[in-house]
Amino acid sequence: MPELPGTSNVAEPQRTTAEDGRYRRRFAVFSVVVLLFALAAAALVSWWQPMEPDPKWLWIGALLAVGFLLAELLAVNVDARGGVSWTISFTEIPLVIGLFVAPFQVVLAAHLAAAVGTYLARRVQDRMIYNTGVFIIEIASAFSVTALVNMLLGGSGPAWLGVLAGALAAPLSSTLLAVLAMHVLGRGMRVGAALRLVSRTLVIGVVNASVGVAGFEVATRIDTGWPLVLVALGGLTVLYLAYSGLVREQRDLEALSEVSLIVARSGHQAAARPASGLEDTAEVVNDAEWQGIAHRIKDQLGAARVVMRLQLWIQGPMMTFTSGDPLPDEAAALEVTGARADPLLRLPGSKVRHLRRDDTTAELRQALDRRGVEEALVVPLRSASHLLGVVEVHDKLSRWRGFGQADLRMVETMASHLATAIDNRRLLATLRHDAYHDPLTGLLNRPGFRQAAGQQLRDRPRSVVLRLDLDVLPTISDALGYAWSDRMVITAGRRLRAALGPEAPLARLEGGAFAALLVDATLEQAHGTAERLCAELSAPYPVDRLTVDAGSVAGYSSPAAVAGGPGGTEIDTNLATALDVDTLLQRADVALRGARAAGERVRAYLPSMGQIYLRRFQLVSQFRAALETGQVKVHYQPKVALPSRQLLGVEALVRWRHPEFGPLDPDEFVPAVEAAGLVDTLTHFVMDQALVRARKWIDAGLRLSVAVNISVRSLSDQDFPDRVAERLRQHRVPAELLTLELTESGVMADPQRALPVLRRLHTLGVVLAVDDFGTGYSSLAYLRQLPVDEVKIDKSFVLGMGSDLGDLAVVRSIVELGHSLGLTVVAEGVEEDIARDQLAAMGCDVAQGYLISRPLSERRLEAWLSARTTPAQGLRDEVVLTLIS
Repeated sequence: MPELPGTSNVAEPQRTTAEDGRYRRRFAVFSVVVLLFALAAAALVSWWQPMEPDPKWLWIGALLAVGFLLAELLAVNVDARGGVSWTISFTEIPLVIGLFVAPFQVVLAAHLAAAVGTYLARRVQDRMIYNTGVFIIEIASAFSVTALVNMLLGGSGPAWLGVLAGALAAPLSSTLLAVLAMHVLGRGMRVGAALRLVSRTLVIGVVNASVGVAGFEVATRIDTGWPLVLVALGGLTVLYLAYSGLVREQRDLEALSEVSLIVARSGHQAAARPASGLEDTAEVVNDAEWQGIAHRIKDQLGAARVVMRLQLWIQGPMMTFTSGDPLPDEAAALEVTGARADPLLRLPGSKVRHLRRDDTTAELRQALDRRGVEEALVVPLRSASHLLGVVEVHDKLSRWRGFGQADLRMVETMASHLATAIDNRRLLATLRHDAYHDPLTGLLNRPGFRQAAGQQLRDRPRSVVLRLDLDVLPTISDALGYAWSDRMVITAGRRLRAALGPEAPLARLEGGAFAALLVDATLEQAHGTAERLCAELSAPYPVDRLTVDAGSVAGYSSPAAVAGGPGGTEIDTNLATALDVDTLLQRADVALRGARAAGERVRAYLPSMGQIYLRRFQLVSQFRAALETGQVKVHYQPKVALPSRQLLGVEALVRWRHPEFGPLDPDEFVPAVEAAGLVDTLTHFVMDQALVRARKWIDAGLRLSVAVNISVRSLSDQDFPDRVAERLRQHRVPAELLTLELTESGVMADPQRALPVLRRLHTLGVVLAVDDFGTGYSSLAYLRQLPVDEVKIDKSFVLGMGSDLGDLAVVRSIVELGHSLGLTVVAEGVEEDIARDQLAAMGCDVAQGYLISRPLSERRLEAWLSARTTPAQGLRDEVVLTLIS
């Protein structure tokens, strides 16, 4: 028949402490009401059916008590769902016999003695008031229904019919009270589930009551009927025991499945949590779930207490979860390792141990005494040789029998499942940690920083994203190897963590690049923090018996700052929620690059910075289309000889008229094109246009040279001379009419690769000129090695000649140096007559600048030639153009 056992046999739903206390108080009141009602019912039935004193009631009551006790001991647990512990017992059989041979008072006393004694022996006492009331109501309802049915039959029907009805009334009444008790405890059952429970009760009751009635009739009416009754009871017992085994296996499988699912769910939840801002991520443990596992194991084994000591993540603490009787203080916190480790926590292997206090070693007996138990099942949870935890099952609730082989198998199998699930959980946690953390420093990586900072940015729009770079790493890697640069990165990460504290999200993005989130910081505070962090990163690093001074630079951006600069404090919350971490990192990186380019240590992001980089991106992405659609054109600036003013040639200069931005300065788009790897396309385009122009002049009888600027990329391209030769052949232009202008810095960037290319171009016959001379390395030794024909004095010196004696001296020195090396000297930026005359007096060979002409389109250049020059016959029958004064 269904009973409501103590808390050890009820699967409590997850509730808060306050809610649990409220339901317990409600059930306590309900239990008292049930007991009072039962006592009143017993009094009424005793008044209705008084007992006549007779000495035989003593031995009959004792035999019935033994029968009820055997029925309780042979009870079979069928199911445990929805908080109801469903039990098949044989209590209807002794109840039927009692209805036949004994009065109400005797049967009630026998039933109470057996049932209450059994519960006390099993130490299930917390719901004794309720269960005692139920026991009384069962017997009272059975005798009442029996008397009512007999009254209705009036002696005309079989005598056993009333007994059968009374025997069915007992389990039916207890079932209805159990359903009501579930509702009081907050675990109400659905109508369908309640009806199924009642139907099961009736089926089992009919079987047991029928067996009891049939056995009594056979035993009393047939002289040799007792053996037949005993055989029937034995068969029924065997049948119930076989069914019990099947049910036990089913419940064991359900328990194993439930435990595995709880652990797996906990592991998936831990893996799905957003990354923490800490480099050592401490998992958040749901105590209720693990406590539920302990409850489930305890319920399944019928134990007084289950203790699970688990290390849920690597290098984490050993956590203790207890179900049932509280652990004694001395057993609550035990050492797991070391000389003082508890004996039960350092058992070898992973097999379950069945320990009894009376037949174990002194050391293990002390461990059991420390826990206050007589018997325990102990099984270590291991993954390979690593201890994951220990599960302890203390004392069987039944004092008639201890833990059996089925219990040992159950514990061992469940421990194996639990160890596998915990190991998988730890693996998931490790994979998750590796996915969101930098393996070198232990800090967050970019995905981890995105998760850790994302939610805080949405909740706190006044936060600031900070980017920092450690600049010395390539030098250290080249000189000492990656191991030393890695050590510097680790040290830098530790310095940043110490400066920011343990709670701030901090990440290493790559190389020496770090990112941090400054929560609830104004831009002024962020600027100060960035300065302080840069100072920390710039402190000397001890490297291989050396002290290395490192440079650092920082940029920062906030989703909430409208005004730029350190003092901007206005908040735009709509903008704050629209920006994500990646956008802010990108903006902070833009600010960092701006700070590095300007020679500053820290810079805040300004909206104008984003527009600049967006514009550069647009120019690069539209450049090829601009070449094809004619937006990019070549202009020409004439060069004349001094002092004869003879036109020697032109310099080809690229110009871009953008349909949206208008005329673009070459200083704006050429570096962007070069950084994007498109400079070869630009160089070949300008060269082709210039050679086409040169060929037209040759066809017109003019020998005018064209000069084309080349980039560092061209100087490092070993095939570049071959492509130049191919274009000269294609356009049928002599090599001496093509001048290639290169910068000092371009040659000095990689002289080992540039010099062979220059020598091949020089052998080809192309004129080589060093552009912007005086602003680069200015190494005379390298200048002597370069196979160049011209030097071009930078216009910054030429423009200052008239007002600065220093510039005048520099120009004179360059002219003398160039002539001493046999080079032609060209002066750029000639804009005044006095500058032209000074250059002529110094012996400068060629002048170029606005005084002569601005860069002109091809059509305007032809007009300029017609208007500003006079033709004459040259020595080789070519036409020579001379500039008109």
